[in-house]
Amino acid sequence: MIRDDPIVDIAIVGAGAAGLATAVFTARRCPGLTVAALDGATKIGAKILVSGGGRCNVTNVAVSAADFFGGSPNVIRRVLSAFTAEQTVSFFREIGVEMHVEEYGKYFPDTNRARTVLDALVAEAQRLGVHILSGRRVTQVERHDDCFEVNFSSGARGVDSPKLRSRFVVLATGGLSLPKTGSDGGGFRIAQNLGHSLVATTPALAPLILEGDFHPALSGVSQDAVLTVSAEDGKPVRIRGPLLWTHFGISGPAPLDASRHWHRARIQQQVVKMSLSFLPDDDSNSADHKLLDLVSSQPRVAMRNALAAFVPSRVADSVLKQLGIDGAVPMAQMTRDIRHKLVRALLEWPLVVRDSRGYGYAEATAGGVPLSEIDPATMASRKCPGLFLVGEMLDVDGRIGGFNFQWAWSSGYVAATGIEKAVQAET
Repeated sequence: MIRDDPIVDIAIVGAGAAGLATAVFTARRCPGLTVAALDGATKIGAKILVSGGGRCNVTNVAVSAADFFGGSPNVIRRVLSAFTAEQTVSFFREIGVEMHVEEYGKYFPDTNRARTVLDALVAEAQRLGVHILSGRRVTQVERHDDCFEVNFSSGARGVDSPKLRSRFVVLATGGLSLPKTGSDGGGFRIAQNLGHSLVATTPALAPLILEGDFHPALSGVSQDAVLTVSAEDGKPVRIRGPLLWTHFGISGPAPLDASRHWHRARIQQQVVKMSLSFLPDDDSNSADHKLLDLVSSQPRVAMRNALAAFVPSRVADSVLKQLGIDGAVPMAQMTRDIRHKLVRALLEWPLVVRDSRGYGYAEATAGGVPLSEIDPATMASRKCPGLFLVGEMLDVDGRIGGFNFQWAWSSGYVAATGIEKAVQAET
């Protein structure tokens, strides 16, 4: 604990994924310098612990700039290439976390416990001499001629000073998602006070709340689907993946990925529509042929039972009911008009989205400090000398599948190289 002389070389504001990664990589590259990571929570790493259903989806087999949204793809690509997914796997293996690959290329620790990931990061940081100062919520950072002054509030006993001075500061406080873990947007306010602007923020990777009475009867049903988000001034975005029907609407990977596009259109005051394809591998021609094949192969089977070959039975019942089609009628009595009506419904089912479940359930934040205001080679601020920004602080958000954690590891690594260069330039 730093008591007698509250002066450090590098102060990292936030000890989540990006903050701990920055601390570890900086301590490795700059041995002998004092590195302190301050966090408002008394127990750090809450977002790591709840991620991936408590198992922590550390990264993905295939990571590219195309998996991210927000700022310049060229900047994102440059940061990701400096510390790749392969390097991430090697790094975690080095600190004692073996991993395996699951569906959709997701890497999880072999223990299937997020605690394994957090404990390994903390242990490595402590081994390198990093001071992890929990229970210190940074309220203000001021830039002076020769240093930063970092002010914090604390309920911790034995803390002699509510402030410390530092040569360099890294903002790694995260965004606004999952505020119970400590993400309250305070880092954005600090960045703005130090000269940065802010791209308006919205939830990302959040479940969607639907209007109407179609979804409640399907609560608990999961299926593969394609969601199409269409904003009036943009190209439609098609997202394929698992979908889970809930009492409030839809959740699962596809809806979570779609949520950021819906929110960004709404914040830009655009009319936005969403539709669902129950047949992700089909177009109108192939879907029509599927129904014709059912007519010929199962003429005596009730429509609801025949359709269950393509969609969950409860979905088949609900679709037929909403369309006013008697599901007990045998396939042989399916007219051309009914068939075409079904094809349109199965491929373009309208979903009226009222909202998402918000930051309280969102796994990421869209928006943040513009990438144009940092140097992609170092993560250094272009607005405030000696300041670095990493992770969810920036206008970058990835799709679900370990991509946002990869951005945390990569941006933390680049910031460490940037700090090393800045130290070398000073000496």
